[in-house]
Amino acid sequence: MPEVTSLEQFLDEASVDSSVWTLRPDYQAILLVADGLLAGPSDEISDALVRAAEIAGRDALGAQPVEQLEHVAAWRDAYRAFGAKPQRTRSSLEALLRRLPMGLPRVNRLTDMYNAISVIHQIPVGGEDLANYEGSLRLVRAGGDEFFETINAGVGVVECPEPGEVVWRDDVGVTCRRWNWRQTTRTQLRIDTTSALLIFDALAPITAHALNAAADELLEHLEKFGASVRSTRRLLTISERK
Repeated sequence: MPEVTSLEQFLDEASVDSSVWTLRPDYQAILLVADGLLAGPSDEISDALVRAAEIAGRDALGAQPVEQLEHVAAWRDAYRAFGAKPQRTRSSLEALLRRLPMGLPRVNRLTDMYNAISVIHQIPVGGEDLANYEGSLRLVRAGGDEFFETINAGVGVVECPEPGEVVWRDDVGVTCRRWNWRQTTRTQLRIDTTSALLIFDALAPITAHALNAAADELLEHLEKFGASVRSTRRLLTISERK
């Protein structure tokens, strides 16, 4: 786990592999790390934000199909580019939008909040517990032999991504498959999480300004649950690639 005093170093060491930029040179992301969080189960405050997101999401959709939303369509194209079938494995944003008719999920306070911000701002957002990270964070094309811990039929299993799949990973294995499709159980946010990494993904036409606005709003909500929340962020773009 990155020490509190080295959150900036953790972000500085994060990277996007050149093969990902080749696939989508318009990709950019904000990495936001926050420490001193007071997590917990879903409550009235997180529920109110989720309900606001449900209203905003339905307003954004109107009568049009989910897949016709501009940013959803961009992610479907990105998934096809590395061999995934968006009809079977959808971006996290599309998956949430498709749950609007029955209501967004309630998982825990932190997860509910970032899901709500994802729907309100129409961008994929993921959250990870820094306590279970090992080494640096990087976005790569998978070799196919990396470990991914998940749940299948209620049982913990270890899978491997498809070769060429875009994945987030650390030194132990894959932390999120297919860019933002499914997160590992190893680093998932829990009710006792105190340090978190939030990833805000974007493809054109979403701008860095829009990403920062989403990060600002989520941080504003997180700070309500911690008197001494410390945070820092980094924008990843092709222009500053490592």
